[in-house]
Amino acid sequence: MAQAELIRGCLERIVSGLNAEIVPISTTGDRMHTGSLAQAGGKGLFIRELEQALSSGRIDIAVHSMKDLPAVLPAPYRIAAVPARENPRDALVTRTGEGWNSLAESARLGTSSPRRRLEALRLRPDLTVTALRGNVDTRLKRLFAGDFDAIILAMAGLIRLGRRGSTNFVELDEGDFVPAGGQGALAIEALAASRICASDELDDAVRTLNDVRAMAEVTAERSFLATLGASCVSPVGVKGTVEGDLLHLRALLFSVDGNRSLADAIAAPQEINQAPGSEDHGAASKAAAELGATLGRRMIAQGASEMISGE
Repeated sequence: MAQAELIRGCLERIVSGLNAEIVPISTTGDRMHTGSLAQAGGKGLFIRELEQALSSGRIDIAVHSMKDLPAVLPAPYRIAAVPARENPRDALVTRTGEGWNSLAESARLGTSSPRRRLEALRLRPDLTVTALRGNVDTRLKRLFAGDFDAIILAMAGLIRLGRRGSTNFVELDEGDFVPAGGQGALAIEALAASRICASDELDDAVRTLNDVRAMAEVTAERSFLATLGASCVSPVGVKGTVEGDLLHLRALLFSVDGNRSLADAIAAPQEINQAPGSEDHGAASKAAAELGATLGRRMIAQGASEMISGE
């Protein structure tokens, strides 16, 4: 809801007199607090009901956390825009705001992310990592209720919910905690075969929200994950970073049992200087996708597929 409010505010500032309606939709993933997301349907659990609303015409656009989208969207849908990216890093949240060294031997760490669990255990193999799901407020309540000594949250969530100033945390370095693909980015999803809505002005406004740097980064990340065949439970981190005219892509993945890890990085020139909202970013997206695929193929050659599949 906070993310939808952000997008509504942006659109209403662009289109004079616009009164955009937010249609609250509770997804299967939102309602699941126990059990395995992967066994119940994976990432689709967080978008299925929104895509059904798009198909039925109940909504014109859907707002998602980019990392909730599968690496390849079903044919009827498309990513209409990727707004400017928020801080993509993870945060270690404790009751005191101190870092890893403040945690006692065998301290209880809460996270349901296989990636975060293995990245944390690589730094602190003594930790007791326990599953933790729910929205940000639910997770913080459990921390302060004493269920955990520390939890890991996305910086973007803390920022968008206005919790950064009232939460004790340490921002984790991307060198140790490579984020999930798409972390910190939003996706505006629409139907692929039609305009977003009847208004040319609103169509133009949605395109204006597209940030070419964020689009290039997440396109490379998603292409990497698709090439690898990674699922929502694959212990994989991948982060694209635009620096000048170069797009850098770095990945870190683990075997399912955590006994092996594999890291690699790549960079290539990118055309990322188009004006905001320009539809002429096809070449940039294609180049970013190829960069991600190249890194994916390179890591597959090093055994990545077998590692994340548990074979």
